[in-house]
This record gives sequence, C-alpha cells and structure tokens, in this order.
Amino acid sequence: MWDFSVAKTLSIVGRTMPFVLLRMAVYFGITFAYVIAAGTGAGIGYGVGQIGQDPTSFAIWGAVAGFGIVSAIVYWIREYILYMVKAGHIAVMVKLIDGEPVPQGQITHAQETVRARFGEANVLFALDQLIKGVIRAITGLLGGVAAFLPIPGLSGIVGFINGIIRMSLTYVDEIILGYNIRIASDNPWATSRHALVLYAQNGTHMIKNAVWLSVIMWVFSCIVFLIALAPASLFVYLMPGSVSGYGFVFAFMLAWSFKAAVMEPFAIAALMQVYFARIEGQVPDPEWDRKLAGASGKFRDLADKAGSALGGRPATH
Repeated sequence: MWDFSVAKTLSIVGRTMPFVLLRMAVYFGITFAYVIAAGTGAGIGYGVGQIGQDPTSFAIWGAVAGFGIVSAIVYWIREYILYMVKAGHIAVMVKLIDGEPVPQGQITHAQETVRARFGEANVLFALDQLIKGVIRAITGLLGGVAAFLPIPGLSGIVGFINGIIRMSLTYVDEIILGYNIRIASDNPWATSRHALVLYAQNGTHMIKNAVWLSVIMWVFSCIVFLIALAPASLFVYLMPGSVSGYGFVFAFMLAWSFKAAVMEPFAIAALMQVYFARIEGQVPDPEWDRKLAGASGKFRDLADKAGSALGGRPATH
C-alpha cells in the first residue's frame, strides 16, 4: 500500500518536538492574527456602519479588510518561515532518518546547518521557487494518473484524480531540500537538479506514496475542522453583527494550522524515508535530464545557477 514506516515516522516527529512546538507557535499565531484582525475589522466596520443604515455590511467589509492585511504580512514573512522553521526541521529529520543522534539545542543546531548550506533566506527561497516550477513539468511528463489508470473513456474521472495527484506533490521541494542537507552539498543548485531527476525517474513510485499521505492528512484535517467549528462559532457569535459565515472560515484556518504544524512534518518525514531508500545506489538518468530540460525553463535555470555558483565546477557530495 505505502512504503514508509508509520511507527518510525511518528517517532521522528515526536523526537523533533521542539520544532513541532515552534511550528505550532508560528501557524497558530498566524491563525490567531487572522481571527483578531478580522474581529477587530468587523467591530470597527459595525461601529462605522451605525452611522448609516447597514452596519452588518460594514462589519463584513471590515472583517475582509482585516483578513487581507494579515494575508499581506504573511506573504512578506514567508521567506523567514521557510528558512527558520521548515528548513531547520527538515535538517533534524534527515539526521533521524539516517539513524544519527540529534544534539541538544536542536533548533539552534539545525539553523546553523541550514545557514552553512544555503547562506541567506532569499537564496533558499529562490531555490524553493525553482524546484516548485520543475515539479509541474515532472507531473506532466509522468502523464499524471495515466500511469495508474490506463483506461480509455474516463477523462472526467482522470482529470479529477490528476488534480489530487498534483495536490499530493506539495512536499517535493522539502524532499529535495532534505537531499541537499543529507549529502552536505556545496552547490545546492546542482544537487537539486540531480535530486529532481532522481525523483522523476522514480516518479510513479513516489506519487503512489504521496497520494496515500494526502488522503491521510486531509482525513485528519477534516476531523480537526469539524472539532474546531464549535469554538469558532462561539467566537463569531460574540462578534457584532451577523457574520456567522466567518465561523466556517475560522474553523478552516484552525484546521490549516494543525495540518501545517503537525501533519506536514509527518508527511515530509515519510516521503523522505521513501525517497532516500528508493534512490540508494541510483544515478540521475541522462534521458530524464534531457526531458526535464526540454519541458521546464525552471530546470534550465537550475543548471545556469549551478554553473555560476562555483564557477562551473561540479557540486561535491
């Protein structure tokens, strides 16, 4: 069914609890900021609306404005979140997957590891964006669900399942990041290129596991969403005006926070186990390298940056 150990994955997540708690602080903090900003905006809007004839409408627009302001702030700090939280957590998980001990003060140690590999946050973010661009090309080259369901006349169903497969590839960039950290690359542009080729040549195997993980994650997220509806609805009840629809939004945000803080590390640890085991002893297939270069400008950009990073010298592993 799947090729990762649930017990080992849970153990890895549990042993990186400092990072899980840090993720909770970050993502639940973001959710709290959304709730407060939307509530404050609704209150201000409701108060202003008392002057006119439609305070409820003003409350809704105030909540939307507050939500938009927080969204803009989150957009601008996304590099920092990737650099300080996600990358550091992956660095520790890689050690645990390989059976290495994790030193005391794992957050500090992990952040030092990330700085040694990538330097500044903007470098890691730029690399992450290029990898995301290549993932779309890999999905197209693999033919999506056609590799699993080569049945004619099922275009509608195939399109729906392809959408699920695309969603399941959310964490490929984290897997590539883990590969870079694992081999201690001094040229992450070049080794990311190699890692993407290795992923593509094992694509159907990786996608199978990613789809199973997506199903597991969304089932748990939906359960959290249903549980979160009660406190979210109470909060909305206490807000001025008739904005009950925001109970749904707040419950969704709480479920998203749980998924980002707890379920994402589980999925990343599981997929890294599968990827590292699958590529053991393999070398990048030149044919897949050519296919990706022909299908993705982002992949060609990786080659250009790899060449300029070390004056054209190859990365050392």
